[in-house]
Amino acid sequence: MIKFLQLILILLLFTACNKKIEYTEAEESAYALIKRIMPERNSEFTFKEITVTKDKDIFEISTENGLVSIKGNNAVAMASGLDWYLSKYCNSQVSLNYNQISLPEKLPEVLKPIRIETPFNYRYFFNYCTYGYTMPWWDWERWEQMIDYMALKGINMPLATIGQEAVWQEVFRDMGLSEEKINDFFVGPAHLPWGWMGNIDGMGGPLPDNWIKQRKELQIKVLERMRALGMKPVLQAFTGHVPESFKELYPEANIFQIEDWAGVKGTYFLDPTDKLFQEIGTAFIKKQTEMYGTDHLYDADCFIEVNPPSEDPEFLKQVSKSVYSSMAQADPEATWVLQGWFFFFKKDFWTKERGNAFLNGIPKDKVIVLDLYGEKNPTWNKTDAFYGQPWVWNVICNEDQKVNMSGDLNAMQNQFQDAFKSEIGNNLQGIGVIPEGLGYNPIIQDFIFEKAWSQEEVVITDWVSSYASNRYNTKNEYAIKAWDFLEKSVYGRTRTLWSPLITTPRLMIFEEGSQEDIRHVRKDFKITEEDPFAWDLDVYKLHNAANNLLAASEELKAKDTYNFDVTNVYRELLFSLTHKVINDVSVSYQSKNIKEFKDASVTLLKLLDDLEAIAGTNENFLLGKWIEDARSWGATTAEQDYYEWNARTIVTIWQPYPEGGLRDYAGKQWNGLFSGYYKPRWQLFINYLKQSLETNTPFNPKEFDEEVRALDYKWTKSTDVYPATETGDVISVAKRLQKEYEHFFKK
Repeated sequence: MIKFLQLILILLLFTACNKKIEYTEAEESAYALIKRIMPERNSEFTFKEITVTKDKDIFEISTENGLVSIKGNNAVAMASGLDWYLSKYCNSQVSLNYNQISLPEKLPEVLKPIRIETPFNYRYFFNYCTYGYTMPWWDWERWEQMIDYMALKGINMPLATIGQEAVWQEVFRDMGLSEEKINDFFVGPAHLPWGWMGNIDGMGGPLPDNWIKQRKELQIKVLERMRALGMKPVLQAFTGHVPESFKELYPEANIFQIEDWAGVKGTYFLDPTDKLFQEIGTAFIKKQTEMYGTDHLYDADCFIEVNPPSEDPEFLKQVSKSVYSSMAQADPEATWVLQGWFFFFKKDFWTKERGNAFLNGIPKDKVIVLDLYGEKNPTWNKTDAFYGQPWVWNVICNEDQKVNMSGDLNAMQNQFQDAFKSEIGNNLQGIGVIPEGLGYNPIIQDFIFEKAWSQEEVVITDWVSSYASNRYNTKNEYAIKAWDFLEKSVYGRTRTLWSPLITTPRLMIFEEGSQEDIRHVRKDFKITEEDPFAWDLDVYKLHNAANNLLAASEELKAKDTYNFDVTNVYRELLFSLTHKVINDVSVSYQSKNIKEFKDASVTLLKLLDDLEAIAGTNENFLLGKWIEDARSWGATTAEQDYYEWNARTIVTIWQPYPEGGLRDYAGKQWNGLFSGYYKPRWQLFINYLKQSLETNTPFNPKEFDEEVRALDYKWTKSTDVYPATETGDVISVAKRLQKEYEHFFKK
């Protein structure tokens, strides 16, 4: 009998030990995430989904039974708790490009349980342009990394526009549009955001059917993962933008052509008050929901950088009412997510009367307005907080994926505090980052998204010091000092300026009276003895940052985050010389000093070579990688060549014809571009100036422009191969540059 009871007891214990633990979907998603980012230490953490009484995300962190316990009301909240623990307890950092997770042998105990609740319903991420300037060629593996990053930073409202072509293809077919006309409407892969925003038609098209199929499959994966983690992706709604051929297909419809955009012929829009608008808008959302499901959030930007056809407030109210109605007919739970950029970009048109009429044509609380430029030009405080509708405070920071180091942390904090203290009790419902491009200022995203969970004003220098320590898992004094100098230089400016080095070469003398437009020409930038660089930061402090960062190389050279930063900082340092060297070329030419002109020309061309060298030391600065990723989408050589052409075009001449007006708008500081694209232009320019000096004849800018435009256009059609992996050791290259350029930075 005793043996029988012992046997029963053993069986019961065996059953208990082998009973499968049941996890909720949110818990399973959290466990899967930690296994991806910490495969060797994930068993030391537990996750538990909890319910909350208020409609706000929350996480709790404690130590239970020797394990780190993280609880939250969804997977994003739990992931945010994990990120908080890694940052605050483990001197680690999850970042955009690389993670630095160096856990101690024994995980630190949370002596007093932590409970943090966010006041924000929405934490928004992405810009339409990000899908063209940064992410057009990303595959599932790269998206998987990004979605994990977003969850860890607490993002729950990402814009998700991949695969939209498949929806429109079916909608247009159902409406009787021919394949030829559909092809004429779709733009090239990297140009798609501007097609969906209604700026362009057909540019860089037609799209291969294989592209449409592959992107549909990718979008399904992306949305499935986002939703599993508790995110609510923002999908597209109909803006009124239609193919020109609709005028023939529907002659009774009120279709009008809008004003030109960036020198491109105006596209065609259907009057939102026209009954056909409701038909198309409803059909689109129904078809999109069939393909991708819905979280009831829809972006539609009818007038992002152009004015409506009428100034009448009543018309504007009818427009917004009709646009929302087209969403609600297909989805009664629809909420319109609206970029508020036009209130700033076209502020002369959008008076308070017109803006109020437009926003209040939408039912109360059925719209979320995104205030894009919160760090410098906020719109909430000029529109009575968007006339009572819910809104999200964002920073844009990066335009056209500039490869730079910029973002004024103090300005961001001050502007955020103003908005938060004024509006959190009213209709401010979120915080976000809405950059046109990503990848070169991870500190900005980390700084802003921390505000989602902690809104207290921080001492910027202390915060940056902790950031640096986490970034490298070190207290190295040189590394900490380097970031102190970075905070006082590049991270003390709101955004950087376009550089004449990566625009069409021009004579440029930095002196009193210079003018500036938004892109290329400088104003109030003067070469002086005190400031020989004429830049928008203290270059001497940037130089100190570079020297200190390199001084930490012996300890930190094995860390990916460190090597990325060395590439980025030394690239930025060399680039800060561009105004000076171009000024030297220009002044020596104007004074007809042939010797000084030759010396200045040699310096300029060497600078381009050295920028090529430092950019080649990290995969994030490689034109070859960009092209390789683009070509990877092609099923045939013809498709691969097409994608490469599109990839080359968007980062150079932008509009795929010689006379395009957005040339160099998205110019990148990349290995491959310095040697293959920028240097030949400057060499041609120098040759023109040299001939002018030697023959004592005037420089002919018109002739030069014609030749350089032909050169640029030819390059976009070429298939020259550039390195797709790193060339050169970053520490060795940086030490050489440190030595060779030291004399420029001696006061």
